[in-house]
Amino acid sequence: MPSWNIHTAQVEQLLEEHIPSELGICDVNCFLFGNFLPDVYVGYMVPRVSKIIDYRTTHFADPYHMPEPDYQEFWQSYAESNRDEEGRISDVVLGAWAHLVADHLYNHHVNELIVKQGLEYGDPLRIRKQSDFEHFGRTLSISMTPRVTPELIEQCRAFPQYEVAEVDVRAAVEVARERVEITQAHHIGSTPRYSLLDADFFARVFDEVNATISAGLLAYAEGLL
Repeated sequence: MPSWNIHTAQVEQLLEEHIPSELGICDVNCFLFGNFLPDVYVGYMVPRVSKIIDYRTTHFADPYHMPEPDYQEFWQSYAESNRDEEGRISDVVLGAWAHLVADHLYNHHVNELIVKQGLEYGDPLRIRKQSDFEHFGRTLSISMTPRVTPELIEQCRAFPQYEVAEVDVRAAVEVARERVEITQAHHIGSTPRYSLLDADFFARVFDEVNATISAGLLAYAEGLL
């Protein structure tokens, strides 16, 4: 799965190309946090959370070797069906959807490559894949970090799939901040030596993720007019 620095970079690219209102985003801070939200309760991204929620629930996918989250099911179940009286969807929900889009597309194309090359699933392959994602994440120049605000706490409390407790919001914000600091401190300024994937793979999928999220949010925003 892409790590939080990759999710952050996807948000920064999206907002470099569009102003938030074009995408139907009201609160950028809440949208940014939403891009981390599906990982908050998986048990390994944020330490000492108040509960653990099964990956199948948080990501709409079976946790096999390279799961491909069903972002369309999430949209229908928890975005489309939870519009307010003005037809708006909360920014954390929009962000969570964007997270699932990214996870789906990155893993989908990894799976394609594995099948094409006839590789065998297992821990050695998983380690190679995760190492490549870690190296790619460190090539990204990122700076955005979420902040704990009353609006963020309220949107997380009202997250329609499961409530996100304030204490866990605060813990996740700290992890996101640390991830940006680590990425900046250990930035890779050249093309890394990848093991399974390559720079062209990451450039292509990064652009596809951006295009898919952009298209979805632009269509959503157009429907609000």
